[in-house]
Amino acid sequence: MSQGQPRDARSVEMPSLCRTCEARDRGICGALSAAHLEELSRYTTRRVVPMGSEIFAEEQEQDVVANLLSGVVKLSKLMSDGRQQIVALQFAPDFVGRPFERTTQVSAEAATTVRVCSFPRSVLERLAERAPEMEHRLHSQALRELDEARDWLMTLGRRTAAERVATFLLLIAEHIDLDAEEPAAEFDLPLKRADIADFLGLTIETVSRQITRLRRAEVIAVRQNRHVTVLDLDALREAAGSD
Repeated sequence: MSQGQPRDARSVEMPSLCRTCEARDRGICGALSAAHLEELSRYTTRRVVPMGSEIFAEEQEQDVVANLLSGVVKLSKLMSDGRQQIVALQFAPDFVGRPFERTTQVSAEAATTVRVCSFPRSVLERLAERAPEMEHRLHSQALRELDEARDWLMTLGRRTAAERVATFLLLIAEHIDLDAEEPAAEFDLPLKRADIADFLGLTIETVSRQITRLRRAEVIAVRQNRHVTVLDLDALREAAGSD
């Protein structure tokens, strides 16, 4: 084959980086052919982002986007008085960043140590033109995030403090394990108590009091202040006011 001649897409093997990716099938890359994955892999960088490190800043020009492979990312908005409000959490295999836009309206920070597979936004946008199914997945995630934001508005506006804390614990249990079909029985809280309070619109004291109440009711067990074991999932769902 002469140099510059395109290869038959059927002869292209999936890159080894993609074959071993635990988030590929459920993430946006699951919509790509081996040829498209091979093209994307030329620009791909895998990296570990330490807990507390910023991935991108609010209103910053965003040249790179990423697939979240593991860990939890918190999205925040800066208020006019300098305070930050956590507005959402992201879990693997969520897409981190905003394609088709030069800037983002939120900042993204690693709530835990996270692993990401990142690539230039321009490359993703170019590839989306030739892979409509990937663009469809991006739109689907955007709509899912919109639905989740509406649900969270209801949680903050209508649910009691006890229901908010139980809803938060249920959210982590349902999303922390990428491969699990059922909510996780054990997990480490990805946020400190102050951040949980911020996310739930409560005080730190109220969050601690409600966690203690769930622990005394033997719905959960807590070790070292961060490690949670769900002892009674049905009771946790009931406490969250879930259907």
